[in-house]
Amino acid sequence: MKAIIGGTGIDKDKRFLEGMERIVTKYGETYYSVFDGIIYLPRHRPGHSLPPHMINYKANVQGLIDLGVDELISIYAVGSITRRLSPGRFGLVKDFIDLAYSRENTFYDGSTRDFRCTPFVEPFDRKLGALFARNAVTAGYAIAMDSVYITTNGPRLETPAEIMAYRNMGADIVGMTLGTEAALLKEAGIRNAAVAYSINWAAGLDAEGVSFLEDESIERLSDTIISIAVKTLSQC
Repeated sequence: MKAIIGGTGIDKDKRFLEGMERIVTKYGETYYSVFDGIIYLPRHRPGHSLPPHMINYKANVQGLIDLGVDELISIYAVGSITRRLSPGRFGLVKDFIDLAYSRENTFYDGSTRDFRCTPFVEPFDRKLGALFARNAVTAGYAIAMDSVYITTNGPRLETPAEIMAYRNMGADIVGMTLGTEAALLKEAGIRNAAVAYSINWAAGLDAEGVSFLEDESIERLSDTIISIAVKTLSQC
């Protein structure tokens, strides 16, 4: 099975809202819908009801495992730190820095003596990402490549001093969910291509403060990304 995980903006698409079903996993419940053979999982639950630090990431990923998902595209709304991925654009995430805390970000929780240290030299599936990129270019979009995503805990936004520090650490974009989710997906052996789209400049980088794209612009970006993701997964 193939799947798409979406959060802010993306999960307003009807495929994340209609025909929702509940699945109960050993880590708790999660929700999903199925359209044309693709599973759509709203990261924050239907209605975007959970903030990033309260998402049951283990239940979400375990739900995908239980549903037989082996390949997915995960989509993230972010703030821009560098011009590699500026507001209004989208592209592939190459790597990440995880600064989130007090989250269950591993399946190795002491309940079993079997564990392994999962390699993260390549956090995301190169072939799946390359296919997404080719489909985007074919559709006429110049997408950003090789962005580094830094994960903060949330739900508050970052300070200008933090953003300056993150930039010095090598981050191009900032969000609150990828690091936790990507770690669990990697442990689960699910091939994952991460796509980010920027909806604002991060704190201290916009003269107006933190101003977000208008809803119409976010909706157009969402439609474009989901369309390319669906095409990509149908070719796998």
